[in-house]
Amino acid sequence: MSFLDLVQGEKQFQVPLYQRPYSWVEPQLARLWRDIVEQSSAMAVSSAHPRHFIGSVVIAPSPALHAAGVQRWLVVDGQQRLTTLMLALAALRDHVEQTDNRDADRIHRQYLVNEFRQGDEHLRLLPTQADRDSYRALMLKHSTGERIGNISEAYRYFRAALVATDDPDDDEDLTRIENTIRAGLSIVEITAEPGDNVYRIFESLNNTGMKLSQADLLRNYLFMRLPKRGEDVYRDVWLPIQEALTGSQLELLVWLDLVIRGDVRVKQSEIYRAQQERLEGIDDGDEAAIEAEIAELARRSRHLERILDPAKEPDYQLSVGLRRLRAWGAATAYPLVMHLLDLLDRGVTDATDVAEALAYIESFLARRMICQVPTNNLNRVFNASPSAVGDTGPIAPVVRRYLSGRRRYWPSDAELRNSVRNRPFYWTGRGPQRAYVLRRLEESYQAAEPVDFDRAKLTIEHVLPQTLTQEWIDLLAAEVTDEGGPKQLHELIVHTLGNLTLTAENAKLSNSPFQRKQDIYQSSALRMNREIADSPTWGKAQILARSDGLAERALRIWPSPTDGVTDESEGRDWSLLRRACAAIPPGTWTTYGDLAELVGSHPVPVGVHLATHPVLNAWRVLTVDGRISPGFRWETEGRTDDPQQLLESEGLTFVSGRAAPAQRLTGTDLAALLGMEASEPLPRPDAKVDLDSEAGQRFLAQLTEAHPHAVDGVQDLLSAWRASGGELSYGSAAETSCFLTLEPARYDIQSTWPLVLYPQTGVAEVVFQHMRRRPVFDDVALRDEFRQRIEHAGLEIPQAKLNLRPSFSLDLLTDPQRRSAITSALEWFAMVFQARLAQAERDSAATMFNDSES
Repeated sequence: MSFLDLVQGEKQFQVPLYQRPYSWVEPQLARLWRDIVEQSSAMAVSSAHPRHFIGSVVIAPSPALHAAGVQRWLVVDGQQRLTTLMLALAALRDHVEQTDNRDADRIHRQYLVNEFRQGDEHLRLLPTQADRDSYRALMLKHSTGERIGNISEAYRYFRAALVATDDPDDDEDLTRIENTIRAGLSIVEITAEPGDNVYRIFESLNNTGMKLSQADLLRNYLFMRLPKRGEDVYRDVWLPIQEALTGSQLELLVWLDLVIRGDVRVKQSEIYRAQQERLEGIDDGDEAAIEAEIAELARRSRHLERILDPAKEPDYQLSVGLRRLRAWGAATAYPLVMHLLDLLDRGVTDATDVAEALAYIESFLARRMICQVPTNNLNRVFNASPSAVGDTGPIAPVVRRYLSGRRRYWPSDAELRNSVRNRPFYWTGRGPQRAYVLRRLEESYQAAEPVDFDRAKLTIEHVLPQTLTQEWIDLLAAEVTDEGGPKQLHELIVHTLGNLTLTAENAKLSNSPFQRKQDIYQSSALRMNREIADSPTWGKAQILARSDGLAERALRIWPSPTDGVTDESEGRDWSLLRRACAAIPPGTWTTYGDLAELVGSHPVPVGVHLATHPVLNAWRVLTVDGRISPGFRWETEGRTDDPQQLLESEGLTFVSGRAAPAQRLTGTDLAALLGMEASEPLPRPDAKVDLDSEAGQRFLAQLTEAHPHAVDGVQDLLSAWRASGGELSYGSAAETSCFLTLEPARYDIQSTWPLVLYPQTGVAEVVFQHMRRRPVFDDVALRDEFRQRIEHAGLEIPQAKLNLRPSFSLDLLTDPQRRSAITSALEWFAMVFQARLAQAERDSAATMFNDSES
């Protein structure tokens, strides 16, 4: 049935207490949202497109008494999907409310509530008690300030996703999203009998087993239709495919086969059904036709092998092109690359022609990434490419013309120059792609003795460092023009391509003065580093000049789209700005400068755009000193409420008209909320050693030199941590960071750490961003309790930073009372970590015993 079939009528779905609280986080949410958007696109093309299956919901009649006319059901299995869809609809309701109150009211009454019931029965879904308050507040739009937990995070995810998806030129896109949720998703409803033991059903459904993959199902189907020739075909044709490709690669092959044949909407989760439907057209008993289908898969598997392992490509030009796409991670382009190799295999074109076409694909991807073009249309572009490109040679000009077409957004030379000069490249694309761009730029110098990039352990380095010392501030101060001081100038240029390079000496370089960096760059094997070393100083002028030089190199490396065909959008693309504003949680604020740093602009045009366009959460963007901008005005006609009062109702604290600095989100915080990768991973410790080790002594020496008055307090804190069962680990960078680690007894559980101390910078980071990814503080309620305990030391850490890395000064540890409060919080952290793991061990042992008894 459809989702609407499941929930319509006066019903209430109640999640039993024995089930865990709502637990879906970004990976699960992103996958469901991707499926919804893809299904929406498919239904726009054909109303007869089959529903997308999202699984089963098992319900049982509730034994509790309920009012006449209201059917109350226990959700035995499927609460995560059901709750997620309700949250997506609540986000859709609140999104469309900005433009159409009637649509918002209809969504609310049709899906989310029982209109004529009161109290708990008013809600169509009633989660577990742990989630109930947050869920009720969202469904009924109670303004209770910031709420924590996965329920609230899921709702905010969908609010941001809708902002990113909503196309101002398409009046029907949100209607299609709603129709997809209500009628385009297929759910199997399984209803238990009144006498069934629903807990036993729940246990049985949640026992995991090995499931057949899509490729397994297709293989079984094909050879079921080869009763006579099956043995020979399996041995001679299918087995070599299976031995050459992994299970996931085999599924990729079967999906690519469908896309190349023209089924551009098929999802990889539905390839068996799609292939089966296609093969049903072959008459029963026609084994030769089935054998031909398997042979065609085998032929295409050899193309995929060369894409996945370019060393298997005998032609040098093609091998280079395939290696570059492989290094880029260009999986979305595989349908077009497979089609090109197919044409080569069939003699339609030659290797030189295909190599040129591969260069255009690389340029299309690289230019879009450098210019921060969103990637959400790449699948559509490349899935449709085989039929659009056709099979008539020469093929390279056709590929170039196709990728240059309308709404494919291949940036022009002017766009590329502007982006290299102004946009924060360090937050663009994925980490390996950023390193790849810098590698290609270095290779363009054509050094007589080039660097072996496959062996060299190079990372991205900021020449002007991310953390400013007074020496760097003084240097920048002399170059300030229309920026609001050296720190704002730093924010605007520090992450641009002109300030970035590759090095194996990141630990030594750190935030050293430029003269120290020059010595290291001078001995580098990279030409671009020796070029930086030749500069007499390093500031705004040098960074902009290098940006311009690198842009010209990029233009020579990556060819432009076909002249006259590009579809450059009018004005600037502000989609990243809108996504960032949508992600700002209640109870926090950011500045026009922070947003400008994120999107690669100046604060003034950011402010102009927010003042003249409807942008969600624009009232949470303040001036650099935390005040409401004098130019702020509501975009919604007739709205007159006070923005400061609204912010205070959301949980923001104002003192003398200024928002609390602790509640501010920086550009780095916003990038983390949006999932934009930084080039370096989260901080990681090296070895677990004590304070008397060489690394420990180096940490203390740096602390003594930079912050001598904090040494005693830090040592007391570290001693208390060791007494609580914790250990000390150290980083390998030039600034020897100290990690307060906990090592679990179980081999299958990773270590964790609550704090990282930086001796030269003089701060301690509370690494919530790390904790959320590992047991046991992946539980947001536990992270919040730790936050509250840390706040007893007189700190202010807003709930909205429970997924980030807030910090406090090590100077705080000089106060015995504050140090005692932090020590107590860390003792609690260690106790909870060890107790929870011990309980999990006991639960696991009990489960094994019960299974063996059964």
